[in-house]
Amino acid sequence: MIGKKIRMERIIDRKTNRTVIAPMDHGVTIGPVEGIINISKTIDDIKNGGANAVLMHKGIVEQGHRGYGKDIGLIVHLSASTSLSPDPNNKVLVTSVEKAIQLGADAVSIHVNIGSETEAKMLHELGEIAETCSHWGIPLLAMMYPRGQKVKNEMDVELVKHAARVGSELGVDIVKTNYTGTPESFEEVVEGAIVPVVIAGGPKVETDRDLLEMVKDSLEVGGAGVAFGRNLFQAANPGKITKAISEVVHNDLDVEEALKILD
Repeated sequence: MIGKKIRMERIIDRKTNRTVIAPMDHGVTIGPVEGIINISKTIDDIKNGGANAVLMHKGIVEQGHRGYGKDIGLIVHLSASTSLSPDPNNKVLVTSVEKAIQLGADAVSIHVNIGSETEAKMLHELGEIAETCSHWGIPLLAMMYPRGQKVKNEMDVELVKHAARVGSELGVDIVKTNYTGTPESFEEVVEGAIVPVVIAGGPKVETDRDLLEMVKDSLEVGGAGVAFGRNLFQAANPGKITKAISEVVHNDLDVEEALKILD
């Protein structure tokens, strides 16, 4: 489908088949934390650093997506919950694919927690959204995590590769999920997912070296890039860390050389 192909090229670099995505949906989940208060400046820094796309909720698209300068892909997030909810794992739909298209989105995203008490509802919504995206020719990124009362370790490779495969089976174009800690274990996730897999950053990683090594390791076993939020927008210099990660992702720069960008 030509429409989806055109939009995918705005999210995933067609030369490398990889991507650097900056999720900024945290304002709903945990509030206006550092790095997303002045979101227009942060987005400007990140896009100048070479990110392929930003991901955000519908209400803040106008606050800084494409004001001027270098362009960047837009992913509108469709689901949400807050940390104050009795069950933060229960993600509900807060907008539609059609509304995202009206806003100029190149893709949409949805969050699904496999193993949560409301998994069935989220899977039902994922299936319907995937069909709507197919109809309109718009790519779908799914944040697929093993998360819930029965999940003891969210990095467990068996659980992560199951969650990633669920997204593929139900029609998503890109899966975002946890890095499982080692290249060997993450390779199982990539092989089982079928569609491109990008790694989540999760809580802010302790050192830049640790972050870049995680990126490099995931790429070497077939990962398609990253979808990092706090590790980009809460960095000391969001533009520089984005640049370093982008060079690793798209130009296979080694970690030592990438660290020099941050000096």
